Amino acid sequence: MSRFPPEFRAGLTDLMRWRRDVRRFRTDPVDEAVLRTCLDTFLLAPSVGLSEPWRVIRLESAAARRAALDNYTQANEAALAGYDGERAQLYSQLKLSGMTDAPVQLAIFCDEATDKGAGLGAGTMPEMRRYSVVGAITQFWLMARSFGLGVGWVSILDPDRLARDLDVAPDWALVGYLCVGWPETEDDTPELEREGWEDRRGTLPLETR
Repeated sequence: MSRFPPEFRAGLTDLMRWRRDVRRFRTDPVDEAVLRTCLDTFLLAPSVGLSEPWRVIRLESAAARRAALDNYTQANEAALAGYDGERAQLYSQLKLSGMTDAPVQLAIFCDEATDKGAGLGAGTMPEMRRYSVVGAITQFWLMARSFGLGVGWVSILDPDRLARDLDVAPDWALVGYLCVGWPETEDDTPELEREGWEDRRGTLPLETR
């Protein structure tokens, strides 16, 4: 018998529905105890071989944040150049980062050379370490949302440049750059869907073999 009643599962589904990629933040500070509770979910996350390869850097200095923002700005300009016509027009109007406003910004790396876990499960699929980091980020994201916080995952970045700017170990690979804070507004529909960039699937494309 499940220890989680139907009401809990309904609430969990609702939490996932309202977990959005937030790009518009208020500048109000995030309580440190709340942030710590969210970060502690990394310690509960599954990882291949129990390797726990996630490495978290909190960007607080003006220099670090400026470097990250400059990185995004240049990468975004390059991305825009890859579109033309109506797509380019729409892309130019999208807000794709909350880096100028989010009070908390985290760079999440994967330690590709960790000896923790002794390589179990990563010998044939070394990318499993990065997948483990993604799973941990998802748990963090859901916990943050349960407090009313918003999280935005910035993927328009040069990962090697960011690694150099933050002076991380050479075997650390960037997995996610997260903006965290209180959202300006709340919506259960993805912003890219609202803006007409793409539609969300209504059903899962499930195949059998």
